[in-house]
Amino acid sequence: MRVAILAHSTNPRGGVVHALELGDALARLGHHAVVHAPDVSGEGFFRETICGTVQVPASPAGSDTRQMVEIRVADYLRHFEAAGTAGFDVWHAQDGISGNALAALKRSRRIPGFARTVHHVDSFADPGLAAMQRTAITAADQLFVVSPLWRDWLAMELGRHAPVVGNGVDLGRFSSRTDAADAELRAHLALSGDVPVFLSVGGVESRKNTVRILEAFAIARRDHPQARLVVAGGASLLDHGSYQAAFTQTLAASGLPEDAVIVTGPLPQRLMPALYRAATLLLFPSVKEGFGLVVLEAMATGVPVLTSLMQPFTDYLEEDDVVWCDPHDASSIAAGIKAAMQPGRRALLAARGLIRAASHSWAEVATRHLDAYANMLEQAHA
Repeated sequence: MRVAILAHSTNPRGGVVHALELGDALARLGHHAVVHAPDVSGEGFFRETICGTVQVPASPAGSDTRQMVEIRVADYLRHFEAAGTAGFDVWHAQDGISGNALAALKRSRRIPGFARTVHHVDSFADPGLAAMQRTAITAADQLFVVSPLWRDWLAMELGRHAPVVGNGVDLGRFSSRTDAADAELRAHLALSGDVPVFLSVGGVESRKNTVRILEAFAIARRDHPQARLVVAGGASLLDHGSYQAAFTQTLAASGLPEDAVIVTGPLPQRLMPALYRAATLLLFPSVKEGFGLVVLEAMATGVPVLTSLMQPFTDYLEEDDVVWCDPHDASSIAAGIKAAMQPGRRALLAARGLIRAASHSWAEVATRHLDAYANMLEQAHA
């Protein structure tokens, strides 16, 4: 099958990672998959791929989120007006931007229909954004989700059925085997010796719970006075300025030394496995996720994980796979850090994590799409 997969950007966010991995897995299965995304930087996707890719020219956009979404939808429509749509059997959106673009193409009869993966559903105060998010879901002919949490939400809120396709992890890319990138990463972040490194991935964002992570780290540092908190990533299309300001204020009031907290921003993909390997513990007490891909990536490198005792994490993790916490309570996160730092517990968590990561294959994720793709293709030709 010829499958067009559309993402919202070329940056390393969960939905984009899923799109590229799905495209690569489909290509390995013998299908012709091409991942599209608006390319703001002009530098292309954050990593090389086996599948085809198309960098859609992106117009300038300001900080207003609704305007940015409308501009990116228009960028997509302009691209397909020029490139045409005849080259694909199946159209598959991974987010609200591409979902609205495909909904418009469907309304104009440029495509017969499309699929949409709902990774998670945001809460927007702007009614226009909320309406566009809903359209990107309800206009789709086939829905997929990555966890039972969002399958149940779609059934309850919209009366729509969506099979769970899950997520995977590339064990060739993420492993405990060190390479030249490890020394480069440590030098880049000035990490030395056996200093504990607590890692948060996803940038400074409300749903990543970064302020409470910082508060918990300040408590945990009483037991580990040389510890570092590394906050990596954050290539988001949404405006997190007010939350980032709160993080800065919390840090200033914390009394932590200047070098105790390192906020890296997005890092090159080649350094990400080394970043996990440099970590003593992944802190991922997120308050809203579609799945939480970084949990599997950390586990695949042998790094213990602390995460939230809630869905979607409880959907695919067992009781002893991770240290659980209440993400709404900084003292619970700090207690989880203390528990995870016990030597015997660390070894158990690392061993369980490797087993859990190995049970999540991108090939299986791709295979779970094929029957629905085939049904869509059959209906298009009926």
